[in-house]
Parts: sequence; structure tokens; C-alpha cells
Amino acid sequence: MISDHFLNVVLNVKDISLHDENSRTIIRNSIYTIQQSIGATLDALPSGNSNTARKINGDLFERLIRLLLTEIGIDCRSGVINVPVRINENEQFTMSYQHDLLLYQENTLKVIGSVKTSSKDRIDKIFLDKFLYSRLTETATPHIAIFLNDVQRKKTRKENNYRINSTFLPGHFKGYTLKLNPLEGIYYCDIRPDMKTDVFMKSHIRTIDCFFFDDLMKLIE
Repeated sequence: MISDHFLNVVLNVKDISLHDENSRTIIRNSIYTIQQSIGATLDALPSGNSNTARKINGDLFERLIRLLLTEIGIDCRSGVINVPVRINENEQFTMSYQHDLLLYQENTLKVIGSVKTSSKDRIDKIFLDKFLYSRLTETATPHIAIFLNDVQRKKTRKENNYRINSTFLPGHFKGYTLKLNPLEGIYYCDIRPDMKTDVFMKSHIRTIDCFFFDDLMKLIE
């Protein structure tokens, strides 16, 4: 069964060949299908609860990614980081930051991550979070972002006829990457076609299997 293959890949991801395309496909398709199934179920809620459904969908996607990392054996948490603000080496106060993904090794924070179903209205904050955290702590802690996809339903003039629209903002992404600070990894379960053809975006944005197979262990070492 596909579910058995998926769990087997997750549990053995450290030992699977980087060139095993079948395992990479299983990771991509399984995570995407699981989360889309959750979203489709939440669509059954009354229309007045659409905001609640989106919130639950996002929370469950975060939990899914953390569960997978925990199964691999990664010390993975979510929560608040208290960042001390010092002037002339004297701590003046602290600033609190809530993060979806905190990866530790031997109780040392190695990676800070955001896990979102879409980058819409969130891409700015992710880049700014890295900028502020780096400046306040004077560290170079890697920051990553994991997205499900970047599309939303668009209703046409015909009744009950829907299309999809891209919610990704390439100009914002390129501007923040070039002029503010690049993220150490941006991963999609369902990557947009232009992210595979645009030379700049292709060099910074990859599919979710690249996180698990290529980058995860390097990031936490």
C-alpha cells in the first residue's frame, strides 16, 4: 500500500539514496494528498466558518510536518523564542517570537522554520523574521519556509464555475531575497510551473522532498 511505502520512506529517509526518484515522489505526493484531503474535509464546514476552516487547516499542516520530522528522529518543536535585546552588552529587555518550526540538536537551536499552506500575505513576515532575529541575536541561524502550494480558487462569471489563481508574489520574493536576506531553504509540496523555469526562483525554491533528502541533515549539523 502507498501508505506503507510512505511511512517506510519517512522512517528511513536518512539511509535512502539521494537519487531514489521513487521515494522522492512518494514523499511529495503523500504529504500533498494528506493535506489536501484535510482541506477538502474542512470545506464541508458551513460557509460562515471558512476562516475557522483555514486556521485549522494551517495548524494541521504544521503538525503534520512536525510529526514527520519527529518520526525521523529530529528534535522538533514549535513555540515562542525570547530574544534578549542588549545595549553595550547589557540586556535591556526581551522580544518574543512565535515560530512554527524549531529544530534542535543537543538542545541547541539549529533551524527556525515557517510552515504555511500558502505564502499569500505571509512571505514578507518570513523574510523580516530572519532579518530581525539575525540582527537582534547577532547570529546566522538558518531560516526556512515550507508551503503546501500557492493557488486559490477564483470564481468566474458563470455560476458555480471556478478556476485557480496564483497567490505567489515573485516581485516581493526576489526583492527580499536580493535586498534583505535570502532564506536557507524554501520548499513546496506543489511547486508552481514558473518556479521551475525562472532561473532566479529555481535557484532558491525547490520541492519538499529536497528538504527531507538533501538539506535536513546538513541544516542541523
